[in-house]
Amino acid sequence: MKRRRVKITGIGPVTPAGIGREAFWQGILEPVSRVTKVKRFPEEAGSFVAAEVRDFRLENFLPAVSSKRMPRHTQFALAGAHLALVDAGLELGDLRGRSPLVIVGASLMDFGAINKGVDMIVRKGPINGLPTSVFSASVSSISGTIGEVIGGTTRTLALQSACCAGSDAIGHAAEMVASGETEIALCGGTESPLYFHPMLELKLAGLSPGNPESPETQCRPFDLWRTTGVIGEGACMLVLEPEDSPRPGYGFVEGYAFASDPLAVPGGGMGDAIRLTLANAGLHPDQVESINAWGPGHKIIDAAEAGALSRVFGAGLGLIPAVSIKGSVGNPLGAGGAIQVGCAALSIARGVVPPTVNWKFPDPACPLNLSAHPRFVPHRNALVNAHGLSGTNACLLLTK
Repeated sequence: MKRRRVKITGIGPVTPAGIGREAFWQGILEPVSRVTKVKRFPEEAGSFVAAEVRDFRLENFLPAVSSKRMPRHTQFALAGAHLALVDAGLELGDLRGRSPLVIVGASLMDFGAINKGVDMIVRKGPINGLPTSVFSASVSSISGTIGEVIGGTTRTLALQSACCAGSDAIGHAAEMVASGETEIALCGGTESPLYFHPMLELKLAGLSPGNPESPETQCRPFDLWRTTGVIGEGACMLVLEPEDSPRPGYGFVEGYAFASDPLAVPGGGMGDAIRLTLANAGLHPDQVESINAWGPGHKIIDAAEAGALSRVFGAGLGLIPAVSIKGSVGNPLGAGGAIQVGCAALSIARGVVPPTVNWKFPDPACPLNLSAHPRFVPHRNALVNAHGLSGTNACLLLTK
């Protein structure tokens, strides 16, 4: 079968900047950080900051689906799937009988159930453990739950490639649409890590700030005075279809690749992922017109990504408009890449590059073409990077 081009026909973001396509887009264009103090953790553990999805209720989107005992990351993904399908002019029920593909990526299991179970055991004894968490807490239950709501026969898959999981889910789904294995795919990433565990461990590892002062300025991607990233939560689901679908598209998924870091070289595999992606898309580096960077605001990771980009694009890197949206929504781990893809697709369709929130002082080690304000830049393609702490890297190339 002839390989088909794959287009994005629906976008369903659930983020601290906004829920749904238009709310997200307007929110991500504002030079505003959604990072705030988190006050629900034990005081003796110190201070925490994070970017939370506010005022979220699954029933606001799917009234017939009960969120009771459903993990928060699954709720995010289900709402995102609904929003993406509505954006494409469909509903979840419309996929019944079409054997749709559902691929969702996440970095972590449901720590809500894990925290609750451990707390119950400590307070009341082992007999009060939560046996259902064995099933509900797994990453595979996310796509499985979406399949159950759709009904009928679905093909579901879960990916857990650290912070690249959402990007990898989109890349693998695009490959299956392109090869003719499916006519429609629901794919993306979701994450809900804002529980005492793993937030305590992330802070102890230096991956979340311990300083509660001015939380809205804590995440500073590629800024000279950045320290570490800020954890966020959320999801973004996409509808992918072949090019001959009757529904209009925001853009095409033209290239995808993943690569691992060499031992003890953070981000060292990112250059490989970028080069392979460009090769898959049939583009030369000087043809790339925008970059949606991973840029979590971490001193080492940002510099490693900038180094990889410099090796690929050389002196031309400074001419390519770039952005990191982490200053706005934090780093939602496995959902991060998927949210970036949704953002990049809207950027291509509307000719606007969002701001890199909190970027004020350029770092000579990070020579990217950034701006703290939105830029009206017509562009035909966008490179989207993702990096995971386990040494994973993923890259996607979208075209208009």
